Amino acid sequence: MRIRIVDAFTDRPFAGNPAGVLILQPGPFPDDDWLQRVATEVNLSETAFAHPLPPGGAADWALRWFTPATEVEMCGHATLATAHVLHTTGLATGAIRFAARCGVLGATADDDGAVTLDFPTSSLTPVTIPDGVAAALGAVPLSVHDTAEHIGDLLVELADERTVRELSPDLPSLAALSRRGIVVTAAAEAPAGGYDFVSRGFFPGVGIDEDPVTGSAHTALAPFWSARLGRAELTGLQGSARTGLVRTSLRGDRTLLTGHAVTVIDGELLAAP
Repeated sequence: MRIRIVDAFTDRPFAGNPAGVLILQPGPFPDDDWLQRVATEVNLSETAFAHPLPPGGAADWALRWFTPATEVEMCGHATLATAHVLHTTGLATGAIRFAARCGVLGATADDDGAVTLDFPTSSLTPVTIPDGVAAALGAVPLSVHDTAEHIGDLLVELADERTVRELSPDLPSLAALSRRGIVVTAAAEAPAGGYDFVSRGFFPGVGIDEDPVTGSAHTALAPFWSARLGRAELTGLQGSARTGLVRTSLRGDRTLLTGHAVTVIDGELLAAP
């Protein structure tokens, strides 16, 4: 079967966040063990597996995501990568509805080639700064929020963009502090530079030390920064080594995430289930 590597939330190769994408035949998913072994072999932050569903239902495709270590409840960049593959190969046109563990997710290709995802907006619950967070990050948080169940991150506000970019956290210590990971964020130093806020995401507990661009985290970053900046439409820069831009549009209980994607590898997986 065909396997592709797609760089998501970028319009150029070797940037953004790479995801593996496998489009499977109709029918049930292969065994979980096989899915996990493929994701471990691909060894990217996420590998997406999708298969078509019968017409007339609530969704068009079934979708699951695996890190090299485990299955996750929600993933933005691998959903964008999957939608990109479906549109560029002619397997889907117009709006796509994905049935996933976190509910039905939408994806629409824009005229300029960008893909807009329709995801549930994360709740944000202020919490007391947990013991060990400042020491593990090497920076003192301004605020900490817990996110919704399908994300399970701690959203940590830091003093400024420079602090976020220069952070060098103690990853083993971070692994024990949240259900999924730690997302750090700060306002952009120069909003005229093309983005409104900056973030980084660390997920050592699920086998990802630092995720290049975390689409799902922006379902929490969007309401967080929209409340502070007074605008529903924002652009976030994830300040990893690869970097990537996520345009966010807050629509109440849904958040739209927009970005480009580029297929960089198109090959054949020989180890069939």
